[in-house]
Amino acid sequence: MEQQTHTVRIAVCVKQIPDPANPGKLDAETKTLVRDEKLILDESDSYGVEMALQMAEATEGEVVAVSMVPEGSFGGLRTALAMGADRAILVSDEALAGSDALGTAKVLAAALRRAEPDLILTATESTDGYTGTVPAQIAELLGLPSVTFARSVSLGDGEATVQRQTEAGYDEVLCPLPAVLSVTAGAVEPRYPSFKGIMAAKNKPVDRLGIAELGIAAAEVGWAGARAEIVEVAPVPAREAGETVTDDGSGHERIVAYLEEIKVL
Repeated sequence: MEQQTHTVRIAVCVKQIPDPANPGKLDAETKTLVRDEKLILDESDSYGVEMALQMAEATEGEVVAVSMVPEGSFGGLRTALAMGADRAILVSDEALAGSDALGTAKVLAAALRRAEPDLILTATESTDGYTGTVPAQIAELLGLPSVTFARSVSLGDGEATVQRQTEAGYDEVLCPLPAVLSVTAGAVEPRYPSFKGIMAAKNKPVDRLGIAELGIAAAEVGWAGARAEIVEVAPVPAREAGETVTDDGSGHERIVAYLEEIKVL
């Protein structure tokens, strides 16, 4: 009898953001980024998509792109499909507007449960949020191990070997699967969607869901469920001129005194 082989399924969290090339604007009341224009694939997520595609090609696996938006935008998710992802899950619901990092993690975790992946890849942080907390929150909600700043991943029998980037180089981490890995920028070179890929993306399956289908109440997400609030947005203060010190032989003492003053020493 021919032995059945398990298809490795890799899910990639994909965020769709306003084009950074266009001047952003803030809502006067909520002080949050206005998202009324075409949304594109966050460049940070393109590294996770590319890493997933390379692993899937090596293992004949499947890549599922997972995204959430309030208003049903699809442009950024379509880019992931055009790059080569096999299918997508799009969570779209008006109640998602104003979701904080934890609310976002709850929605993505619920969508990822439906995908039943062997491995979940994310960016380290999004370009428009920079909280850097969503990957770890997803892992906690799903009860999975989490490894951050992955620069290289190889899959074995029920485990992944991860090179985790550090200031001094990298650590090698052996991690059981399934797991959540955040991919550091520059880990791979994301491919550009080909014309063939762009055309094929139009026919790839997209599972469109609302929060009710995920068993999430409106009070848990959006403005209603957010535990973080932006109270003020202010311009970055202009840099002041530094102090010039002429070394008369006591320059080192001035440096030590300054470092003590700013509590570095």
